[in-house]
Amino acid sequence: MTITEPRRGDALLIIDVQNDFLPGGCLGVAGADEAVHVLNRYIAIFRDRRLPIIATRDWHPANHCSFEVRGGEWIPHCIAGTHGAAFSSELAIPRDTVIISKATTSEQEAYSGFEGTDLCARLRDLSVKRLFVGGVATEYCVLATVRDALRLGFRVFVLEDAVRPVDLLAYAGEQALEKMQHLGAKSIRLQAVSV
Repeated sequence: MTITEPRRGDALLIIDVQNDFLPGGCLGVAGADEAVHVLNRYIAIFRDRRLPIIATRDWHPANHCSFEVRGGEWIPHCIAGTHGAAFSSELAIPRDTVIISKATTSEQEAYSGFEGTDLCARLRDLSVKRLFVGGVATEYCVLATVRDALRLGFRVFVLEDAVRPVDLLAYAGEQALEKMQHLGAKSIRLQAVSV
């Protein structure tokens, strides 16, 4: 067994693969649909090994503080209960996937899946020690979640072929990957997991 092969104590953490963040969505990330197909292969591996799968989602109220009309950075997106907030229909998440909703109140912003949620407690309850992280967007919610996971003592593998950046600034995605590695995460690709 290689060090990157999923085993007991590991979990797959999927970040914000929601319609509003897919191509055609109001904050569509280029290539996010391609990342979904890669994520599905990771999902199959974790399902086959009966390992936990967790998915985070933005689940905003209509007057969320991150929206431009409230002085925030973004146009309205991922409003709770809307089609835009739903997970991609192409994402093959199992029924027993643990769903973590974040930024659920109007005054609370949260890029990290740990911020204002019970994600850490859920992972501890599942005896998770290592996280395999993919999703969108690399330099926002993926980076923030990985940073918090490392700070909380989890070992983190970033699924380099299953993340996609917004790249509002040139090379922001690449820089985010470098930053995560500098913080202690390891970047891997599918072949490292599916041995």
